[in-house]
Amino acid sequence: MDIKTRLETFQKALEHTQARLIPVSKTHPIEALQEAYSAGCRVFAENRVQELVPKYEALPKDIEWHLIGTLQTNKVKYIAPFVSLIHSIDSFKLLEVVHKEAIKCGRVIDCLLQIYIAQEETKHGFSYQEAEELLASPALPALTGVRIVGVMGMATFTTDTAQIRQEFRGLADFVKRVANPQIKEISMGMSQDYTIAIEEGSTMIRVGSAIFGSRS
Repeated sequence: MDIKTRLETFQKALEHTQARLIPVSKTHPIEALQEAYSAGCRVFAENRVQELVPKYEALPKDIEWHLIGTLQTNKVKYIAPFVSLIHSIDSFKLLEVVHKEAIKCGRVIDCLLQIYIAQEETKHGFSYQEAEELLASPALPALTGVRIVGVMGMATFTTDTAQIRQEFRGLADFVKRVANPQIKEISMGMSQDYTIAIEEGSTMIRVGSAIFGSRS
């Protein structure tokens, strides 16, 4: 099955859901992204700044670029002029740096708070309490270069679907509890668990290998 067919299959599957497909193109060559672009895809997500920037430069400028991987503060300046959404805000310090770089570019950058929902040491992010405290912080309104529009979470890598469902449900419940009209996006679900994520309220599924094939 080619990239175009896989994209069409996903789009059809998502037709009657609230979820939007975010194709993850990390480690895949520009030719693969061009194939997806020719098939109508206008959104791509990358994990690393050093991979995102050259792809942005090589491809058409009507693409919406998402950064979904860990973002170091010293790399923000390279993506601030064009990035559409940062999924991986994991500290107030990072949010401050994104704000500063956005202001320099005359932009407001949409961001998601990365919430730690998994039972794995390899994953990280805000606890629910830390995220609530950040959203209630009197220092937040001064950061006019950023707009927190939702949350992102990665479930534990396990075959236990009940555990995955519980982790995703917890993230969706957090958004309901916060009850902030600006916090609308719930980025959760990847190639192996997106169906559960959709059932639990995901608005963005991040799918890589199921579209582009196994990573090089």
